[in-house]
Amino acid sequence: MKLLRIGAPGQEKPAILDAAGNPRDLSAVIGDIAGDALLPESLARIAAIDPATLPELEADRIGACVGHVGKFICIGLNYSDHAAETGAQVPKEPVIFMKATSAVCGPNDTVLIPRNSVKTDWEVELGVIIGKGGVYIDEADALDHVAGYCVVNDVSEREFQIERSGTWDKGKGCDTFGPIGPWLVTRDEVADPQDLKLWLEVDGHRYQDGSTRTMVFGVAHIVSYVSQFMSLQPGDVISTGTPPGVGMGQKPQTYLKGGETIELGVEGLGTQRQSVGKA
Repeated sequence: MKLLRIGAPGQEKPAILDAAGNPRDLSAVIGDIAGDALLPESLARIAAIDPATLPELEADRIGACVGHVGKFICIGLNYSDHAAETGAQVPKEPVIFMKATSAVCGPNDTVLIPRNSVKTDWEVELGVIIGKGGVYIDEADALDHVAGYCVVNDVSEREFQIERSGTWDKGKGCDTFGPIGPWLVTRDEVADPQDLKLWLEVDGHRYQDGSTRTMVFGVAHIVSYVSQFMSLQPGDVISTGTPPGVGMGQKPQTYLKGGETIELGVEGLGTQRQSVGKA
């Protein structure tokens, strides 16, 4: 299934794509694509419905594909070639940092360069959406806790992140720095999360062109690993790292100035398109 949320910010309705790719209203079935609606039994109940029996929705705006995100967890330096382009060592264990949930926005919403920014950058990533919660999850069981997958743009301000002291979080959590969607594609439709192409373009120039095959730590390992340090709940989002081609890795370094168009996607999970503005 491909699940999505449609409507103005804060007023999104849950929806499912029908066979023709049209959104159908799930409001009579679930309150939102969030929390317990992502449990395996809830998804099974949705899957049993014929989308053609549901009202059509006008796709005026697509919101983030998950509502009320509890935790927005990110994995850093998870592609060895990306680590190399940034001059960092490949980590021995996954690097965990958090994005503020207030950064979450729709896949086609405007990305705003924050005030005093000089190094706003892009990162296409595979997002993992938790369905069944848990803690101390065994790697062999980890994918059973995944509701589905999505596209994430882990927008980053590199000066805030690296040069302004402290953790990475201040360069990762600015408003609009977390476009998610367009869809939550349920786990049964993704044969192998470690074999997906992902790409990103700015103004038509392709900067990132990679594959999840080159992740240092795969999805199952990441879910298990994160759960050793915090419990995971339905609707938590884990962004799994980016392949090479970020602005910081260019020679010379290239950053967003405002006025650009970013397009990105992950194989089978849809595409995003954002205009870049200024806060």
